[in-house]
Amino acid sequence: MKTQPETTSKTPDISSLSTADLLSMVAGLQQQLASKEDELERQNQVLEQRDQAVKARDRQLQQREQYILLLEEMLRLQRIQRFAASSEKTAHQIHLFDESELEAEIDQLRDQLPDDIEAAEGDTPAVTPAPKRRQRGFSDHLLRERIELQLSDEEKAGAVKTFFTKVKEELDYIPAQLKVLEYWQEKAVFEENGDERILAAARPTHPLGKCIATPALLAYLITSKYADGLPLYRQEQMFKRLGHELCRTRMAHWIIRLDEVFKPLINLMREAQNSAAYLQADETRIQVLKEDGKAAQSDKWMWVTRGGPPGQPSVLFAYDPSRSGAVPVRLLDDFKGVLQADGYSGYAPICSANELTRIGCWDHARRKFIEATKGAKPAGKGKQTKLSKADVALGHINKLYAIERQIKDLNPNERYRIRQELSLPKLEVFKSWLDANVGRVMKGGLTRKAMEYTLNQWPTLIGYCKRGDLHISNVLAENAIRPFAVGRKAWLFADTPQGAHASATCYSLIETAKANDLEPSAYIRHVLERIADADTLEKLERLLPWNVELERTSKKVAQYS
Repeated sequence: MKTQPETTSKTPDISSLSTADLLSMVAGLQQQLASKEDELERQNQVLEQRDQAVKARDRQLQQREQYILLLEEMLRLQRIQRFAASSEKTAHQIHLFDESELEAEIDQLRDQLPDDIEAAEGDTPAVTPAPKRRQRGFSDHLLRERIELQLSDEEKAGAVKTFFTKVKEELDYIPAQLKVLEYWQEKAVFEENGDERILAAARPTHPLGKCIATPALLAYLITSKYADGLPLYRQEQMFKRLGHELCRTRMAHWIIRLDEVFKPLINLMREAQNSAAYLQADETRIQVLKEDGKAAQSDKWMWVTRGGPPGQPSVLFAYDPSRSGAVPVRLLDDFKGVLQADGYSGYAPICSANELTRIGCWDHARRKFIEATKGAKPAGKGKQTKLSKADVALGHINKLYAIERQIKDLNPNERYRIRQELSLPKLEVFKSWLDANVGRVMKGGLTRKAMEYTLNQWPTLIGYCKRGDLHISNVLAENAIRPFAVGRKAWLFADTPQGAHASATCYSLIETAKANDLEPSAYIRHVLERIADADTLEKLERLLPWNVELERTSKKVAQYS
């Protein structure tokens, strides 16, 4: 059996090759190597491009996922703001700190104060709140009618004596009535040298001249709309039920005309307010349909400032279609002192021009963290809710508010010392926590925005600790502007700029009356009955709310609280 011969590849004998063949072989190998390197480089470039595409795709997916999280957070917040309760309480705030420890520290600091600190520093003594008592019976200021429940003659026949005992009190309602006042003017005729001269009795002055509405009715219209939130069209229906039709257009015209009547009084209030050392400011939107150069749907602004010298508080509203910094420059032209407002940059020009000390509002910072907690993703069923960074931040802020609640009735010197001893260290801890955690929170999220806002506003937020008479928040101005925001939901808009200016004047009178413990309707009626005869500065100053001789509502509240 024959076998096939084996074929083997023989390596050429290099020694037998010539130099030219060797050079040719080396060139071929180099060419093959270069081709392999080019192919490898192309493959590396393809792989690098694929890696970059994958990384770009991952970044896009991460951005989309982050964007979805932000949208979900905003959607949860919008749903809660629209449908849920508007309370700013959080689920964990009770467990975030022990307020009793703060109370103990405050009591310890108060015990260290010298007994003669008020006499030494000339400060106002601490205000001791009146003890609250349960309401019993009805106010002595109410009209009372005695109703006697008598026995019949047969039932009391043979009795030695009879007497009455009060067994019950009921609160009755007297429906409103419209009354027509008929003015009959007496005239006397005199004969002089064959001629007749007629002398007529003086007619009472009216702030609007010829007007069918008495000052009492005008005061009722203003108070009903701007204090009780009753639009004029509803008042029109109410008057119709009472027996007389008052057109809403006529009522609006009366209120607009009264703006000029009240203007000198408002100017005096503005002068007194700007002479103070501490003011609070805020602004809110208002829709005015017929503002020149502005669309009806665009936002215009109602500005409010609150403050004044001791014993002369005032709340002044001012309408302006702009939200620019020129508005506070105009309103606070001659003010020198401390201005408290939110973080809006429009207050920067007046602070720079008048060298004002600006302090911030912790309510605005806290509100942003509360919104962050509301927008946070809820825990699943059966899972324990974890404390978020927004909850921790609220815990730090609530400690500051707890201190303020405990020292609110102390005099400014004591408040200043306790703030220096307790509030400032807690502020420093909070600041360090914010610096350490702000970069760990999702950028663009509600918590990140709240932390960045607090850090950006930090120099103004800690400003309330510099003096004892300053407040931790802008709450007084916000409380003053709240009736306007509530009333705006009822009357929706102002038709003309004149109506918006008149509304600002009416709100100023009502809220200033409240700040001075006056019943708004009684004060406005008091002013309307006298302002037509106030032809001198002295007479006009007597109409300022802190100068009028009207009963203060605080006395009534103190009696029956």
